[in-house]
Order: sequence, then structure tokens, then C-alpha cells
Amino acid sequence: MSFSELVKASWHALIANPKRSFLTTIGIIIGIASVVTIMSLGAGVKKQMLRDLDTTQTGQQTAEIYYNSRDMFLNEPGFDNRDVTMLMDANLKGVAKVEILQQTKKIGMTAIINDSQQAMTADLVNKPVKQPIVAGQNLTTYDFEVKNPVMLMSDKLATKMYTTAANAVGTSVTVPQTTYTVIGVYHNKSADARLPKPLYLNSSTGKQGNGIKLTFKPGAQVSVGAKQALHQLKKSGSHHRDGRYEYIDMGKLLKGISKSISGITYFVAAIAGISLFIAGIGVMNMMYISVSERTQEIGVRLALGATPKNIMMQFLLEAIILTVSGGVIGLVIGTSVAAVASMAMPFRAIVTPASVALAFGVSTAVGIVFGLLPAKQAANKNLIDILR
Repeated sequence: MSFSELVKASWHALIANPKRSFLTTIGIIIGIASVVTIMSLGAGVKKQMLRDLDTTQTGQQTAEIYYNSRDMFLNEPGFDNRDVTMLMDANLKGVAKVEILQQTKKIGMTAIINDSQQAMTADLVNKPVKQPIVAGQNLTTYDFEVKNPVMLMSDKLATKMYTTAANAVGTSVTVPQTTYTVIGVYHNKSADARLPKPLYLNSSTGKQGNGIKLTFKPGAQVSVGAKQALHQLKKSGSHHRDGRYEYIDMGKLLKGISKSISGITYFVAAIAGISLFIAGIGVMNMMYISVSERTQEIGVRLALGATPKNIMMQFLLEAIILTVSGGVIGLVIGTSVAAVASMAMPFRAIVTPASVALAFGVSTAVGIVFGLLPAKQAANKNLIDILR
């Protein structure tokens, strides 16, 4: 018998009992659908996370260098424009751009309040925020539009520095090179002050920070250029005597995160894949029953000239067709479930070629492994014993 004839005979044998064939494939369908869903969601999570963590849209690699002051009570930034100029003039290997990482939310700073130096924290805001005003008035939209050097002070800091909240209204707070007027005192326990973000970031103070980012040209060796920058900062950085510098290789960090996510995804998928083993046993059981019920059919085929190899191939193909059909259905269901699930999540599920290959590869392997023994049993039947 030719291979095409064996495939046709296997298919007709399966559709002769469609309910039993379908019920046998359910375990394969559930197993493949679970694995494909998990792998698709895992691929989506990984892509979204790497996109969020990657600092450039062009795929350029970056490295970040941070400054840590030896004095934990000193809030002065470790980088300013002098460091940027120095690093750009140093012709670092592969470095295309140097920029200070500006803090955009809560920041720490050293300010002059009531003629004394005081460490304080401040929230940067883009618009007026509703909150209880203890004294004075709130920030207005006009203040943001014209970039008025005004601020709010917390009632805790106001009473500490001026005894009462009312006494703080109208006073001045000097952050290095920028002086703000306190127009109101508000109740807040998380920060000492609230500053307009546009004004702060455009000021000389806003052009300082405790981090600096190096963007490299495509193909550059990040570690080499970063180490050169680190050496240059330790030698002549604006605050090299007051603290220490350390760099974070973002490319290496992203690779590590990618590996971790992939490892977790494959581990969970492997757990879900245990159901495939159980489904394989179901396929084997069904094939043994089929061999037992079709003893006369096997005898007729042998009498008409079919070889034991033809009989084994037919039953093996039946098992493979069962499991591959279940794999295809499971792939479709898994893809659909992942797509629907991603609608309620902040990322999109991605069906990778590996998921498709897994669906076909695993389902075929299950058919071969669990269909081989029943097929051999069918091939080993003796024509004379059958005729008796």
C-alpha cells in the first residue's frame, strides 16, 4: 500500500467513530491550548517589559552612571552640566550622547529656609492639585503658564521653621540658584514642599541630578565606554571628592530580565504540558481498544496482501492524525484565549513561531510515542490465529 492510501484508510477508520475520536483528542486540545496561551502571554509580557525598560526607540544601547554621596544627609545632586561637557569632550569610545537623568516626581534637595540650611523633599507637579490649604492660597494655572517662582510648603515644615503656618506665607525658599516665594501652606505628610515642574526642570537646579545616561552608537561596546566614563568621573567629576560613582549596563540588565521571563514562561508551560502525558495515555488506551475491535479487519488486510509494516503504519498514522488534529484545534483555541485575555491586560499576546512549532511537534510526538505500542500489537497479529 502507498503512503497516501494508508493515510486515507486511517482517516476513514477514525471518522467511522467520530464521537470516540473527538473525546480522545480533548486532552490533547486542552494541553496544547494551555501551553500556547501561556507562551503567547509570556512573549507579550516580555516584549512590553523590555519596551518599557529600554531607554531608546532606535534600539541603541545605553548605560547609566549614578552618584552616591558619602554624606547620607547631603541632598546635593552629583551631576551638572560640567560633567556632561567633560564627558563629551573626553571622546569616550562609542558614546553618541550624554545627558543628566532628571528627577520628575519626588526629589530631595538642600534649601535655604529662614536663613538656615535645611534638607527637604519636594513633589513636582504639572498643574494645581486639590489639597487642604492651611494658610495662604493654592498654586494656580496662571502660575504654571507664566512659570512663576512660587511654591507650597507643608504645614509640618512651616511650623518647624516659622512656628505657625501663617508666618511661612510670603517667605522665600532658596534652592541653589533659584528662589521661590511661599504662597501657601498645605497639609501633607509625604513631602515638605510642592513645586511647579516646568519651572524647576528649566532652571539650573533642574539641570542637575544624581544620574547620568550614556547613549552608544550601534554596535559599540557598552562596557568599554561606560568604564572610560566612570574612570573620567572618578578623576575629575564635579563631586568626585564627595561620593562614589557606579554604572548600570542597561543592555546587560535587559538580557537578564529577558532570560528570567523566558525561564518562568517555559516552566509554567511545562507544568501545563503535564496534561499532554495524561492525554497520551488516553490515546494509547483508545488505540488498544481499536486494535482489539478490528481484529477481523486486520485479518482481511493481511489476507489481501498487506504486510505487517502496512498494518503498523496504518494504526500509527491513526494515532498521529488524532493528536495532530487535537494540536491544531488546541493552537486555535490557545491563540484565541490569549488574544481575549490580553484585552484586559496592559500588553498584547504574541503567538511566536515557537508556539506553532510546539503545537505540531509535541502533538506529533505524543501520537508516535503513545501510538507505537498499539500499532506494533496490530502488526504482530497472526493471520492463521485470526482465521481460527
